[in-house]
Amino acid sequence: MDIAPIGPIRLPDSGLGRGWEAAAVLGLTLLLLSFGLVALYSASSVYALRQGLPDTYYVIRQAAGAGVGMAGLMLCALLPYKLWEKGAWALLFISIMGLVVVVLPFTTSIAPEINGARRWLRVGVTVQPSELAKIAVIVWTASLAVKKAPMFRSLGRGLGPFLAVWGVVLLLILVEPHLSTALVIGLLGPLIVFAAGARISHFVLLGVLAAPVLWLQLSVGFRAARIASFLNPASDPGGAGFQVHQSLVALGSGGISGVGIGQGRQKFGFLPEAHNDFVFAMIGEEWGFLGVVILVALYTAIVLVGFRIARRAPDAFGELVAIGCASLIAVQAFLHMAVGLALAPPTGLPLPLVSYGRSNLIVTLVVLGILISVARSAPGGKAARA
Repeated sequence: MDIAPIGPIRLPDSGLGRGWEAAAVLGLTLLLLSFGLVALYSASSVYALRQGLPDTYYVIRQAAGAGVGMAGLMLCALLPYKLWEKGAWALLFISIMGLVVVVLPFTTSIAPEINGARRWLRVGVTVQPSELAKIAVIVWTASLAVKKAPMFRSLGRGLGPFLAVWGVVLLLILVEPHLSTALVIGLLGPLIVFAAGARISHFVLLGVLAAPVLWLQLSVGFRAARIASFLNPASDPGGAGFQVHQSLVALGSGGISGVGIGQGRQKFGFLPEAHNDFVFAMIGEEWGFLGVVILVALYTAIVLVGFRIARRAPDAFGELVAIGCASLIAVQAFLHMAVGLALAPPTGLPLPLVSYGRSNLIVTLVVLGILISVARSAPGGKAARA
């Protein structure tokens, strides 16, 4: 009896995996998510035990978040992505209201200060409004960019509305304060608008105007110390540069093939936030250079497929929202890894699908679900629109 398939193997043309791009995004997502849970358990087990918690405490909570996130991914993948365009303003409003509630002086009972910042809402469940703002900015910017594209030659009429809304969102996030998320959103919006046809000279002008504001944010307190340590790593290895120094020690200890899963030493109190802000360093220590190469290849693949999905999207909104979704993964992943390699100042950005943090995990999976929805929409794509 013949059991081998006859003829070419075909990817499914129905369900979540319609077309190879959708199947690729789904497969890469599951690979990164599985890899992340294994890496997270190793990085967080000792930290949990030191707190008097079970060694599986953080990975179980992350797995629960992954379950919610995968449900969101499947729902967003099956729903027409055009629904996001219709609800763009409503989503933006909800996002801004959440950010406002977080920073109001009389809402500390539901938005407590944790580690010097107010970023979380505790309303039965703990949510981070700045994470929802990432989706809102992507969807709203893509939606308005479709309508404003003919006006992009004018700075006021073209970019003016975007700058006003981005400014409100960024200001609220900076008040928390949460500079790293503000940086991500401050990059995402302009990337989408630039892809829609905005003039690069306008962004150069805006960059010059924004430089003093950015300098004020970076030149005070611990941020200034981190910048100084980044520019001169040997200046304060036991203070502001401690995390990056230990990150490089972890990466250097891994060698080619790593010290082995679960055998890393930096998690024993040497590297703070080993399960979150510096999980990449833990992966480098335990999985080695080969593990790092595989991780970079997985992120590169998912981003490249995302941009291919954008190129083949059936309309301008689909193209721009796919660019925003792929860019979100790219910016967060490669900035996180750059910090671990001392190529960028510490930012506190999580590694998508790997770092501990359920709000970020759920939002990342929803964004990937939107990307899959665009991929499933029309195989004709941009070529058919030309």
